[in-house]
Amino acid sequence: MIHPTDITALILAGGRGSRMGGVDKGLQTFNGMPLALHTLTRLQMGGGVGEIMINANRNLAAYESFGVAVWPDGLADYAGPLAGFLTGLERCETPYMLTVPCDTPLLPLDLAQRLAAALEAEDADIAMVAAPEAGKDGHMQVRTQPVFCLLRVELLESLVRFTQDGGRKIDAWTALHKTAVVPFDQAGDDRQAFFNANTLAELHQLESNA
Repeated sequence: MIHPTDITALILAGGRGSRMGGVDKGLQTFNGMPLALHTLTRLQMGGGVGEIMINANRNLAAYESFGVAVWPDGLADYAGPLAGFLTGLERCETPYMLTVPCDTPLLPLDLAQRLAAALEAEDADIAMVAAPEAGKDGHMQVRTQPVFCLLRVELLESLVRFTQDGGRKIDAWTALHKTAVVPFDQAGDDRQAFFNANTLAELHQLESNA
């Protein structure tokens, strides 16, 4: 079995926050606490990971005050989540790395355990979350959430090649590797667990609903 000490979690907080007016999303408050700190706390409470680190590109001292290592992108110009994946894999000292965005403060406490079980059961390179999400017609559909992944660190070489060739889309890179898709739509799963607040209005809505 994959032991929690074999997994390092990476909180992705390196984006521009453009849909929030350019603010640093991970430092926006949710129930009186920064979003990224909520994410960090949930990961610690779940007990499914050993080390935790943060990928951020500004306000590094603020993130460092959370008590974990903080690493900026190695790729220039806010190259997207894959830049964070790359930075994390370069710094990861365990066999596996879990990626989570900073703007989902209700993420499941058993996230790492369920992804690890699927990765091992299917002998996959990547385990990826699939969760209920409202489509354009308002109906709920279970869709993959590629920023929530458990990765083997050996994928670093593949990701280096992909990004050096100009690749930036997570889906295009993960499609190159055997991926176990893990649905989080079971009885007892929180339907808001993977709701990501892209705007301040969505953040306030999530806060009032939580």
